[in-house]
Amino acid sequence: MMRAKNLPMEGGCRCGRVRLKISAPPLLTMACHCTGCQRMTASAYSLSAAIPSEGFEVTKGEPVIGGLHGTTKHYFCPHCMSWMFTRPEGMDWFVNLRVTMLDDPSWFTPFIETWTSEKLAFAETGAVHSYAALPEMAAYEGLVKEYMGKG
Repeated sequence: MMRAKNLPMEGGCRCGRVRLKISAPPLLTMACHCTGCQRMTASAYSLSAAIPSEGFEVTKGEPVIGGLHGTTKHYFCPHCMSWMFTRPEGMDWFVNLRVTMLDDPSWFTPFIETWTSEKLAFAETGAVHSYAALPEMAAYEGLVKEYMGKG
């Protein structure tokens, strides 16, 4: 788990035209195996950290919406098209940051993995908890407490 002494952390897209900063520790870290994430990352899964909204800011540039354009929105750099973060539908209290956008993601380990029903056979993450789809909404409070060492 990331400790407060690591904060704030900065990051940005591949070309550096969009930069961001996090000043609050993640509530949860994740790997998603859904086919949408596979296609958007050109990889076996996406990696993300749920950052409290008040601890996340874009410090340079203007991300654009790509991927999903509905009530859940994916944000990208308009120049290099790096997928940077997601604002999930109905969950405005956190931002789902693609953790590899951070300048130093070496602290990251996925705590949960989702959509294992769609995962590629070779893809292993080492996550503590695995879900065939998404955890039930009622499970998130306990998962956050466990991840943050309060459970």
